[in-house]
Amino acid sequence: MSDVPAVKAALKSQAVETPSWAYGNSGTRFKVFAQPGVPRSPQEKLDDAAQVHAFTGVAPTVALHIPWDTVEDYGALARYAKERGLRLGAVNANVFQDDDYKLGSVTHPDPAVRRKALDHLLECVDIMDATGSRDLKLWFSDGTNYPGQDDIAARQDRLAEALGAVYDRLGEDQRMLLEYKFFEPAFYTTDVPDWGTAYAHCLRLGPRAQVCVDTGHHAPGTNIEFIVALLLREGKLGAFDFNSRFYADDDLMVGAADPFQLFRIMYEVVRGGGLTSGVAFMLDQCHNIEPKIPAIIRSVMNVQEATAKALLVDRDALAAAQRSGDVLDANAVLMDAYNTDVRPLLAEVREELGIDPDPMAAYRASGWAERIVAERVGGEQAGWGA
Repeated sequence: MSDVPAVKAALKSQAVETPSWAYGNSGTRFKVFAQPGVPRSPQEKLDDAAQVHAFTGVAPTVALHIPWDTVEDYGALARYAKERGLRLGAVNANVFQDDDYKLGSVTHPDPAVRRKALDHLLECVDIMDATGSRDLKLWFSDGTNYPGQDDIAARQDRLAEALGAVYDRLGEDQRMLLEYKFFEPAFYTTDVPDWGTAYAHCLRLGPRAQVCVDTGHHAPGTNIEFIVALLLREGKLGAFDFNSRFYADDDLMVGAADPFQLFRIMYEVVRGGGLTSGVAFMLDQCHNIEPKIPAIIRSVMNVQEATAKALLVDRDALAAAQRSGDVLDANAVLMDAYNTDVRPLLAEVREELGIDPDPMAAYRASGWAERIVAERVGGEQAGWGA
């Protein structure tokens, strides 16, 4: 696609979901550096998310994490979001921070622990019913640290049983997104270590079970765009968790380490119809040393820039070069799009949306950062429990 009006229309329709936990205090496994003015409640997280949407124009939904975002009335929370121009997005389950889950959650050898974990997953579907959320996102830290610690195949059976029970509970318009991670905190076996394992379980479950690709959850050198292309081809790419990493799951701002990789991923998304097929573009980041809201705004902008470049690829020229076996020309077509400065184009898109062409400068000038530092005094700051 190289038609500028069509490119602009695609960019205006793209939506990036921001994570509630990124607005609170979060960081590494070793230290979380608290910042002044961070939210003290799910409502204040939504207040901050509304700022991101106001200045980018493309971040209308916010993912929840349970129990980090537990409230008494989820319907009221959904109304609170709507009043701020937002919707509640994916509900993320948490079966990795309770002491009972030391040996696993839904794959734990003890049936009582498995039942406790399953009850939490089903509770999250109840929350989706109340919030109107489409997606349930599941990530499991389950695994083993030592050979012989548990039966590898039996753990897959337990996992399949739990996923089946949750899938059966989903409403017709709801989806299950299964995330994977190849290591940590389980260092010998991980029960959902890669896209193939996630795909196999989703394939068995049915069409409303799809794979979530976290861009930081791969071994160094993994060709993530190949995974994206294959899952799109099979109709099983449900979502992204966008972040960036140098070594492992560092949860840095998306595009920070390798913006060319993000472009390559987004090209496969564009080519495979992922912009219009219901794929959710979500951020999953922990901002430890950088200010929260500006980091999220920058991440949204990075996704937009990669998408814009992907949309500018001359696909006819690329296809012609590929058919003729012209290796260098085919690569040059991609590089031409990647090397295009799309910031003026995106500035025009924002002006046409009625917002400031420079989201970062507009946020700095808004006074919101100073306001929340002054007003959010006392109480308990939101954090991820590390």
